[in-house]
Amino acid sequence: MPPIEIYTRPFCGFCSRAIGLLRQKGLEFTEIEAGFDPAKRQEMIARSSGRGTFPQIFVGGAHIGGCDELMALEGAGKFDAMLSA
Repeated sequence: MPPIEIYTRPFCGFCSRAIGLLRQKGLEFTEIEAGFDPAKRQEMIARSSGRGTFPQIFVGGAHIGGCDELMALEGAGKFDAMLSA
Protein backbone atom coordinates (compact mmCIF):
# COMPACT_ATOMS: atom_id res chain seq x y z
CA MET A 1 0.00 0.00 0.00
CA PRO A 2 1.34 3.46 -0.84
CA PRO A 3 2.14 5.74 2.09
CA ILE A 4 -0.53 8.21 3.13
CA GLU A 5 0.41 11.65 4.46
CA ILE A 6 -2.02 14.22 5.79
CA TYR A 7 -1.16 17.79 6.73
CA THR A 8 -3.41 18.97 9.56
CA ARG A 9 -3.96 21.77 12.03
CA PRO A 10 -5.50 21.61 15.52
CA PHE A 11 -9.27 22.01 15.92
CA CYS A 12 -9.93 21.51 12.21
CA GLY A 13 -13.23 19.77 11.56
CA PHE A 14 -12.25 18.82 8.02
CA CYS A 15 -9.00 17.32 9.31
CA SER A 16 -10.91 15.30 11.90
CA ARG A 17 -13.33 14.05 9.27
CA ALA A 18 -10.55 12.96 6.91
CA ILE A 19 -8.59 11.27 9.70
CA GLY A 20 -11.79 9.57 10.84
CA LEU A 21 -12.25 8.00 7.41
CA LEU A 22 -8.64 6.81 7.29
CA ARG A 23 -8.97 5.27 10.76
CA GLN A 24 -12.35 3.72 9.94
CA LYS A 25 -10.72 1.98 6.99
CA GLY A 26 -7.87 0.78 9.25
CA LEU A 27 -5.23 2.62 7.23
CA GLU A 28 -1.84 3.66 8.49
CA PHE A 29 -0.95 7.27 7.77
CA THR A 30 1.50 9.95 8.76
CA GLU A 31 -0.05 13.07 10.24
CA ILE A 32 2.00 16.22 9.77
CA GLU A 33 0.79 18.94 12.13
CA ALA A 34 1.41 22.14 10.19
CA GLY A 35 -0.99 24.58 11.82
CA PHE A 36 1.59 26.30 14.00
CA ASP A 37 4.73 25.36 12.08
CA PRO A 38 5.44 27.87 9.28
CA ALA A 39 8.05 25.62 7.66
CA LYS A 40 5.67 22.64 7.51
CA ARG A 41 2.88 24.87 6.21
CA GLN A 42 5.14 26.17 3.42
CA GLU A 43 6.13 22.57 2.63
CA MET A 44 2.43 21.66 2.37
CA ILE A 45 1.68 24.62 0.12
CA ALA A 46 4.62 23.81 -2.16
CA ARG A 47 3.66 20.13 -2.41
CA SER A 48 0.00 20.90 -3.09
CA SER A 49 0.59 23.45 -5.87
CA GLY A 50 -0.34 26.44 -3.74
CA ARG A 51 -3.22 25.11 -1.66
CA GLY A 52 -3.10 26.47 1.87
CA THR A 53 -6.27 25.00 3.35
CA PHE A 54 -6.32 22.07 5.74
CA PRO A 55 -6.10 19.17 5.41
CA GLN A 56 -3.98 18.37 2.38
CA ILE A 57 -3.68 14.66 1.65
CA PHE A 58 -1.08 12.73 -0.31
CA VAL A 59 -1.18 9.07 -1.34
CA GLY A 60 2.07 7.60 -2.60
CA GLY A 61 3.43 11.13 -2.87
CA ALA A 62 0.59 12.21 -5.19
CA HIS A 63 -1.60 15.06 -4.02
CA ILE A 64 -5.27 14.07 -3.87
CA GLY A 65 -6.56 17.28 -2.30
CA GLY A 66 -8.41 17.99 0.91
CA CYS A 67 -11.24 16.41 2.84
CA ASP A 68 -13.88 17.02 0.16
CA GLU A 69 -11.75 15.38 -2.51
CA LEU A 70 -11.00 12.41 -0.23
CA MET A 71 -14.71 11.93 0.48
CA ALA A 72 -15.53 12.20 -3.23
CA LEU A 73 -12.93 9.54 -4.07
CA GLU A 74 -14.32 7.30 -1.33
CA GLY A 75 -17.90 7.84 -2.46
CA ALA A 76 -17.02 7.00 -6.06
CA GLY A 77 -15.16 3.84 -4.98
CA LYS A 78 -11.88 5.18 -6.33
CA PHE A 79 -9.96 5.60 -3.04
CA ASP A 80 -9.55 1.85 -2.49
CA ALA A 81 -8.28 1.50 -6.06
CA MET A 82 -5.64 4.14 -5.37
CA LEU A 83 -4.51 2.23 -2.31
CA SER A 84 -4.15 -1.07 -4.14
CA ALA A 85 -2.24 0.42 -7.09
